[in-house]
Amino acid sequence: MKAISTLLLCLGVAFRPLDAFTVQPRTASVRSSAKTYVVSSDVSTQRGVGALTHMHRPPSTLNAITADLDTVALVAGQENYGFAIVALGEAIWSFSQAPSFSHAKVLVPAIVAAGILGAVSGPMITSGDAGSVQLGLEIATGVAALLGASYVARLVAPYSPSPKEAVFAGLFIAIAGFFSFSQNLIVDGFVTLPSLPSLPLPEMPLGLGEDIDTSI
Repeated sequence: MKAISTLLLCLGVAFRPLDAFTVQPRTASVRSSAKTYVVSSDVSTQRGVGALTHMHRPPSTLNAITADLDTVALVAGQENYGFAIVALGEAIWSFSQAPSFSHAKVLVPAIVAAGILGAVSGPMITSGDAGSVQLGLEIATGVAALLGASYVARLVAPYSPSPKEAVFAGLFIAIAGFFSFSQNLIVDGFVTLPSLPSLPLPEMPLGLGEDIDTSI
């Protein structure tokens, strides 16, 4: 019996150190690392999708914005160049009615306005870029206002070598150009007007027919 117990004790001692040299199964660690990798990949994928969603708009939205800018560039660009041609034509016609050195001052506002409209605001409006279109419309609006002021000054002048009917027509076109350019700024969302606070309105009781005599 002592020999058997001694043998069993030796076998137990002999097999215990083998645990230290046994390769432990790495299934749990591999699974945990796989889970970590999958989670991290999912998070990175979600972040990437979110970033792409914020960076890139849907094609329909981009097409609508591009179409709106193209329409504004086409319509407002034609108005801009047309206004420059009309203003310059009116000044040349008025000067041709009574050509003189003193009357040449009518050419100055028209030449300056036509130069700004043709070389500055025109290319900006037709560029198709939202920021450039907005700035071009603002410049055209200011030019229309200043040119209209010059027409008013010519109308109120006591003496004019040329007929004032052409000046009045130029003023009318300047006013139309001012409202057209400013309307494009507001309607197309380039400029947002401040909203007025809502005023509380008094409530008036309305009769619902309680006092109507229906016995007749």
